[in-house]
Amino acid sequence: MIKIHTSGLSKKYFRELIFKNVSIDFEQGQSYAVTGPNGSGKSTLLKVISGMIPQTSGVLKYISDGKESDPDHYYRHLTFISPYLELIEEFTLKEFLSFHFKMKMYKEGFNIDNLLNFAYLEDSLNKEIRNFSSGMKQRLKLALAFCGNSEVVFLDEPTTNLDVKGFNWYREGVKNHLSDRLLFIASNQLKEYESCETFINIMDFKQTP
Repeated sequence: MIKIHTSGLSKKYFRELIFKNVSIDFEQGQSYAVTGPNGSGKSTLLKVISGMIPQTSGVLKYISDGKESDPDHYYRHLTFISPYLELIEEFTLKEFLSFHFKMKMYKEGFNIDNLLNFAYLEDSLNKEIRNFSSGMKQRLKLALAFCGNSEVVFLDEPTTNLDVKGFNWYREGVKNHLSDRLLFIASNQLKEYESCETFINIMDFKQTP
């Protein structure tokens, strides 16, 4: 089991305050919606909590089975999905999945074959990712979260580029495959995070310094 501890977590870019004094313990098995207007800092908060970018001040700790993890190893615990993170487009889908799952593990019950069927990508195994549609790329990214065994999953604007069928697939994936994780969903669309148990409005953490 994993917990993420934050205390007084703050981020500034130059003189602009993005958020201030986030002090929350995030628990595995719980889901958290990070909400707020476009450009308010939702993605930045997720990047800081994931360790992708450093905080300006405050404490961030990953605690796995009661032991604090080395910050350099946070990535081992998590999967981060967003429209702005690029896939390796020169790879075929087969090459990409082989590369990805050398660093990550499949969730029990999944392998390359049933991942392809699950994500409706079974006819694209030998296609270069550069030739995927935007919807196919987003389904692939989400499938990495649904079918991998990371304890922590960050979903930033997760249904970008998905059609109605893709959105229903996403909703079922969250319900069936992420309920035992520590889940963050950053969005300003209720339909993307309506299943979350706790709402965190980024605007509540924008007090003036």
